[in-house]
Amino acid sequence: MNEWLLDMGRFVLQMSILTLLVVVAVVVIARIKGETGERVRLRVDELNERLEYRRRRLSLAATEPSARKRLAKAFRRDDKSRSRAGRKQADKPRSTVWVLDFHGDLKATGAGRLAEEISAVTAAASEGDEVVIRLESAGGLVHSYGLAAAQVDRLRDAGLSTTVCVDKVAASGGYLMACAADQLRAAPFAVLGSIGVVAQLPNVHRLLKRHDVDIELLTAGEYKRTLTVFGENTEEGRDKLQSDLDNIHDLFKQHVIQRRPALDIDKVATGEVWYGHDALEKGLVDALGTSEAYLVSRMEEARIVSVRLEARHAMGKRLGMAISEGVAGGVERLLERLDASRWERR
Repeated sequence: MNEWLLDMGRFVLQMSILTLLVVVAVVVIARIKGETGERVRLRVDELNERLEYRRRRLSLAATEPSARKRLAKAFRRDDKSRSRAGRKQADKPRSTVWVLDFHGDLKATGAGRLAEEISAVTAAASEGDEVVIRLESAGGLVHSYGLAAAQVDRLRDAGLSTTVCVDKVAASGGYLMACAADQLRAAPFAVLGSIGVVAQLPNVHRLLKRHDVDIELLTAGEYKRTLTVFGENTEEGRDKLQSDLDNIHDLFKQHVIQRRPALDIDKVATGEVWYGHDALEKGLVDALGTSEAYLVSRMEEARIVSVRLEARHAMGKRLGMAISEGVAGGVERLLERLDASRWERR
């Protein structure tokens, strides 16, 4: 027994050393090749073909084994028929629906990628094409989402029909982007609105004063600083910040009403949010429905092409991301298991 444990210990030690050597070799090779930056590749997926492939697989699975061979032959005949029809209609190609995705964070960090994707689509799109943006964002910094909204406006300036689909949330800066579309669709329980502006910061001046700590703040310019975290705030500073917020709110409302002129802006620019059905009644959206349902309906008459720029990270970074995601996934599964255990009975 002791000899078996000794052999097992040697094996584990050897495997650990081998794994460490492999990791070190990968890092060294990555540095030698200079893979310290990120490369970007364009990923293009034809969603019509993907849906048809899945439909056929499910049809075969639902068919009796004795009839699957005949069904597979029927699929091949359909392919030949489509190929002949496509050659005959080569002079009259179908329109294309270009699909982009935007998942926003506080700083709208995806705006740069979205800008490049829009540049690629506007260069390749033809007359009669449509651009669908599947948008999800709860908003964030004013200047960041102002830039992201300007990117969506480029599609309108290019004369492309634009549809924004909101499955979960387009609030505040997210709605600033969404309202630029020719058609705005939302799922029945998607959250929309929040046409407002907010600013908040803590102030620890009284705490510091209690401990005899002074903060010296020097500025050049009357309103270089209005409210601060450490200094003593004044009514004049509060009034100035409020005035700035009101001005940004007015710009927000003007942006929305220029793109959705039928909207009663005074009723919806209160900072409130509404779910899909209520948003439709108030004119914040044009129709209800999920993005998947809309794209499937468009497949009858158009090619659906998903376009996405993806970063190809360096080898070392990919390894680090894989380890990080593995740890995060393990913690998440543990928390889910603990939460589920509350409902289990033994």
